[in-house]
Amino acid sequence: MSEVTSNLVSPQLDAPVVGRRLWRRVLGNPVGFVTVLLLVLIVAFGVLAPWLAPNDPNLARLELTNAGPFSTDFWLGGDNTGRDILSRLMFATRGTLVAILVVLVVSSLLGGTAGLIAGYFGGRLDDAADWISNVLLALPGIVLLIVLYTVIGPNILLAMAVYGVLISPSYFRLVRSLVQSIRHELYIDAAKVAGLSDRRIVARHVLRAVRGPIIVHSAFVLASAIAVQAALEFLGLGDPTDPSWGRMLQDAFNNIFVNRVAVVWPVLLIGATTLSLVMLGNVIRDALQASASRPTALSPAVVRRLRAEQVSEAEPRSEAGQSDRLPLLRVCDLAIGYPDSTTTVKPVVHGVDLVVERGEIHGLVGESGSGKSQVALSILGILPPEAVILRGAIEFHGEDLLADPRRMREVRGRRIAYVPQEPLSNLDPTFTVGQQLTYGLRAVKDVSRREARQQLLELLDRVGIRNPARVFDLYPHQVSGGMAQRVLIAGALAGDPELIIADEPTTALDVTVQADVLELLRNLQQERELGMVIVTHNFGVVADLCDRVSVMQSGRIVESRSARDLFASPEHEYTRMLLNSSLDGAELRTPLAVGSGA
Repeated sequence: MSEVTSNLVSPQLDAPVVGRRLWRRVLGNPVGFVTVLLLVLIVAFGVLAPWLAPNDPNLARLELTNAGPFSTDFWLGGDNTGRDILSRLMFATRGTLVAILVVLVVSSLLGGTAGLIAGYFGGRLDDAADWISNVLLALPGIVLLIVLYTVIGPNILLAMAVYGVLISPSYFRLVRSLVQSIRHELYIDAAKVAGLSDRRIVARHVLRAVRGPIIVHSAFVLASAIAVQAALEFLGLGDPTDPSWGRMLQDAFNNIFVNRVAVVWPVLLIGATTLSLVMLGNVIRDALQASASRPTALSPAVVRRLRAEQVSEAEPRSEAGQSDRLPLLRVCDLAIGYPDSTTTVKPVVHGVDLVVERGEIHGLVGESGSGKSQVALSILGILPPEAVILRGAIEFHGEDLLADPRRMREVRGRRIAYVPQEPLSNLDPTFTVGQQLTYGLRAVKDVSRREARQQLLELLDRVGIRNPARVFDLYPHQVSGGMAQRVLIAGALAGDPELIIADEPTTALDVTVQADVLELLRNLQQERELGMVIVTHNFGVVADLCDRVSVMQSGRIVESRSARDLFASPEHEYTRMLLNSSLDGAELRTPLAVGSGA
């Protein structure tokens, strides 16, 4: 299979690009910058020991025994046998770096590889690997390493390799759980169908998906390896001829009443290295989460420049035909874009105009990706943070909500309400229906908990829920999709709004429930004389519910007319194409002949 085809299976950024962005975020974080700088200095402190250390680490000068820092030829002083503490620290750092790398390589190769294979293939292989990992986790690690000393002697590298085996289950469980969560993703199935081998799928697609958590976990593994290696050396299980942080700490501790300062240097180095690794792991984790959840952001100066350019390029609009009476809602020349680099945006909505009168249901219709949901979300002020409103106004009773974000927050939930699509996804599964509705109502109205319950029970009854008191105490997973949608409609009405934005309110419902919800919306609109904006791609909903219709194509409104006129004589070619795509009125296909062998 060609490289191009393989890239189409799982559209991901190249590793060097992702790596550069990740490290820019890490180094842009003050904590990340300090920890990386400190770790670089510590690594250089150990790696360059043979060339920079002022003395041999085992050279003893009896006249400098327990010498204080900065008072002799030994910059950090001498230990209890007259050896240079600074030189020993440098060589000890070098030995510690090698030891923790052994732990990292052994644990990640064993645990990571086993996790990839077991998580991807499953079955008996997964059962066997899981059983082995459970056995290793049950072993008392430090005790086993102490017992092992009687067999292998003072070989700290071999002991750290054994420790790597003992902690490999941590990698195994992490990688296995991640692989199990993605092995049935559609892009994995697409890769199999495209003919990629399991080895290539694991190496190219699965491993890329789990490498971020592995990097973060590795930082914590290195930190724990430092603590274990220092503990073993402190207990005297290392080679006494090789300087190490734990050995130096033991010597200083035994001599603490004579030379107290000598304890400080190994403690500082162990603490600084361990803390830096842990903090770096946290910073990398946050950077990975940010890269997954936050697209490219624009600086305020760039946003101001783009808005100025859009305003200057906007076409002049005629005021002719506009009524002196203020409508309930007016969207004027609204343009929205999303960043495609740090200095440019890609417009997705281009100069949309929309008017909704009180008591009118206005349908915003178009195919997926036409920009209709972007317009609805901008009216509510809940566009994603990276979205940029390039120009335009959203006037509610003549007041521009875009000019005053504080005013937008005041009217949202009170005078402008929202009915989202996919009702079960918009209810928190950890709270009952009543708890969520009560919290929302008390956030917009000054009512007691008892009064809120009474009002909400009346609303639940009005939206067609037969036993409101019972539903009030149920969790979202205990109600059907149609009932959940009615709950959300009741929640939207609780604040006594004047305008409701309904984004695909019937998409996730079956046909019979759709009809009930549409009838409910129409009745509520007539009772309360509400203005509504219905976002949909379903012309059946438009014909059944809407008074006026605006058709969107590629971020522009191409036609806006009364529903009756639009269905009777659509003017725009795109509107005619959408209407012709409906099966209603189309010529039926010829039935298959019985016994034709089809």
